[in-house]
Amino acid sequence: MACYRFPATIVAPRASRHRIRAQKPSISHPKRLFSAASSARFGWDDVLRVGEGNQEDDDPSDLRGYFEKVWACNRGSQEKQSEFVPFLVEDQIVGYIHKGFIEHLRKFQDVFTVVSGKNGCGIGDCVSLHSSLKKPDDRTRAVGHVIKCIGKLIPGIRNELYPVTSSFGMPIFFSLERAAAPYFGIKAYGVHMNGYVERDGQQFLWLGKRSNMKPTFPGMLDHLVAGGLPHGITCKENLMKECEEEAGIPRSISNNAISVGAISYIDIDKYKYKRDVLFCYDLKLPAGFIPKNEDGEVDSFRLVPVGHVANIIRRTEFFKPNCSIVIIDFLFRHGYISPDDHGYLELLQSLRSGDWS
Repeated sequence: MACYRFPATIVAPRASRHRIRAQKPSISHPKRLFSAASSARFGWDDVLRVGEGNQEDDDPSDLRGYFEKVWACNRGSQEKQSEFVPFLVEDQIVGYIHKGFIEHLRKFQDVFTVVSGKNGCGIGDCVSLHSSLKKPDDRTRAVGHVIKCIGKLIPGIRNELYPVTSSFGMPIFFSLERAAAPYFGIKAYGVHMNGYVERDGQQFLWLGKRSNMKPTFPGMLDHLVAGGLPHGITCKENLMKECEEEAGIPRSISNNAISVGAISYIDIDKYKYKRDVLFCYDLKLPAGFIPKNEDGEVDSFRLVPVGHVANIIRRTEFFKPNCSIVIIDFLFRHGYISPDDHGYLELLQSLRSGDWS
């Protein structure tokens, strides 16, 4: 199976435990000064200053800053969705592929079949795997070869496989390079954990600042531990593995992490169609625990009062987008966002806007 050469065209103080006390950063307009595009140019001093600063006219019941973070992960409008066609395996929809990206797949006719609605697809235009690819291993190898050939179109290749299924827990049709998952619109699952400590009745969250060498969101903030869910591992086992690698948390401690639910979103950005479900965990850590990164993906950690973390999320774009909404979920569950705040139910519902299957 030969590769085709073609140009890369994808451009591709003490916080209340139960209410967020609004505080003003000494930096004016932090969203403008510290946007996602300039993420690597802020440091911990900036982060802490924004979190601690007082702001007299900042209404603590104003949830707009949180809504903005949720919207940033849910750009999958109906208009954008119409630019994609279903990706079928064994007559099951496993993903969605942009019509522009399909033109690159047409070159691999022994792997992909592009079907017009007029030719019997039954649901309009669609893409499927070639009928000769019957076994999961054969499909994985064939699609993997295509990814290798068009690698310049898909940044951040990790050589990590994600299972392709019709829904969570169902049989695996084949496995796909993780970085390619959004280009095929497959459902991706991950585990995300908030690590917190309690001191004198106050809660603190451990935050990490991503390495500037990361291919995605370099230099931005994360909660303590997160990772995609690859093939052949349970959520809890994957979480404990990530705890060791990302924060040096021994299994004797990470085994105490509590599953607290999930969030979901649909995000479309050019040729990428992300349909993600994140399984969320909380871990209460010993007060004296200090995380230590083991895999080189985290630059540094800081322990920050939860109320200050809330301010940082509302006022800046310092956090990796999906980490923001995982922490917003934590704020709901631990009483930092009140039912009396305008938009409470809408915001709560928006954390689960994606495909739950």
